Amino acid sequence: MMLTNQIPKPLTLEEFLKLPETKPASEYIDGEIEQKPMAQGKHSIIQIRLGTAINEVALLPKLAYAFTELRCTFGRRSIVPDIAVFEWQNIPKDADGSVSNKFEIPPDWIIEILSPEQSTNKIIKKILVCFKHGTKLSWLLDPEDESVTIFYPDRLPEIKEGDDILPVLSVLSNWQLTSLEMFSWLKL
Repeated sequence: MMLTNQIPKPLTLEEFLKLPETKPASEYIDGEIEQKPMAQGKHSIIQIRLGTAINEVALLPKLAYAFTELRCTFGRRSIVPDIAVFEWQNIPKDADGSVSNKFEIPPDWIIEILSPEQSTNKIIKKILVCFKHGTKLSWLLDPEDESVTIFYPDRLPEIKEGDDILPVLSVLSNWQLTSLEMFSWLKL
């Protein structure tokens, strides 16, 4: 016989946010806690190189900033995209002008890198929720087949590969990156 006090109750978002951070990060989605898979080699290289490439063109002119593994809490969810890009004016700041520790808005651009053990549909659900809350662009990278699925809030997704130029936020319109160039980073 099971006692009722032994049945774990679902955590609220507020309770989840009080828990210690995990490595890899855990996300709170639809009342459930899901731990992200540990990044492997391909994932790690692309995440670091892509975040750096975006910041190289966006930081100095104060156009945008790419954050890796940043917790974003909004819409009763708390997610940790592989890369969260915020246009400069949308970066949360403290009263003294420094970057806030808490980001309670969705990224302008969410980039997810598929790991072998991840569910593609769970990532797509996360992307769709971001769009419902104001995200402008999303990439879902698949290092195994070297393709990028591009999601928009207002039209069907597109798959880019090879010499296809990858779309970026309008504030970064002077920067171009092809799928081939990005995946070439995997060959050290």
